[in-house]
Amino acid sequence: MKLPPPLSSLPPLPSPPRLPRLPGPRLSSALVGATALELAVLAGHLITYPLGLTPERPESPEPRESRAGSAGSAGPESPARTDHPENAPSRPLALPVTGDPTAPAAAPPVVLLHGFIDNRSVFLVLRRALTRHGHRRTASLNYSPLTRDIRAAAALLGRQVEAVRARTGHDRVDIVGHSLGGLIARYYVQRLGGDRRVRTLVTLGTPHGGTAVAPGAGLHPIVRQMRGGSPVIEELRLPAPGCRTRFVSFWAELDQVMVPVETACVDHPDLDAVNVRVTGIGHLALPVHPAVAAAVREVLETPETGEADVPVTGATSAA
Repeated sequence: MKLPPPLSSLPPLPSPPRLPRLPGPRLSSALVGATALELAVLAGHLITYPLGLTPERPESPEPRESRAGSAGSAGPESPARTDHPENAPSRPLALPVTGDPTAPAAAPPVVLLHGFIDNRSVFLVLRRALTRHGHRRTASLNYSPLTRDIRAAAALLGRQVEAVRARTGHDRVDIVGHSLGGLIARYYVQRLGGDRRVRTLVTLGTPHGGTAVAPGAGLHPIVRQMRGGSPVIEELRLPAPGCRTRFVSFWAELDQVMVPVETACVDHPDLDAVNVRVTGIGHLALPVHPAVAAAVREVLETPETGEADVPVTGATSAA
């Protein structure tokens, strides 16, 4: 019987072919930094969240003389003009308006509208930035996390806007909405005739075109309405001729909630819209970052004339 040769005498096996290195997922330093900032913002907001659970305390309405002086076309002895009185609530809600009562008459009050399962505490930084400059009167609206329909929330917003008009004597207001809040405000402006009441609508990370990321969509109907192709999103694609509101949308390149990120841009042929790209931050940081707050304030300070020339264009760096 012939024995096999020893292993040491066998020829070496050929080396396996080298496979090309497959591209793996790479996290850019910007994304890592933005994610860390998002976590920090979330942690801080969890601390301040209880402060916004209760409604703002109502304050006394402005004196009649002050109302008449800031009512736009109304004369010094005329009451504030009220368009379409049938849309005004029979009992105005006691929505407080805070800020400098000596603010210039040309500056409309600002209504702040938070996002999903949030409250007015998310606007602490932005509100401080607006009121610090002495010519911003602000009001915050809390809507219930149990609100099941964007249309119903938009109708509630309309009643709150009427309350602000009644308390300040201004014909029109500005609105700043974060995420879902911006979508509610846009529905009010575009579908419920709110363009008569709203001069400028600023949205921060709002899914104007619908987002593919909608956690809890199977549990909460209002989340399903934020998805692309929902009936609400399709309604907002309908023609809106003659809309009088100016739209300014801030969208973040690193927003992980808006998928794709461009869905946070306003894209409608009938709307006067400017989209502002924000670099270096994500979804939660939009309403609290000082650079964004300064840019929003700059937008809201644009005079009534020449509103199409928004001073903030292109990109805003928040890094």
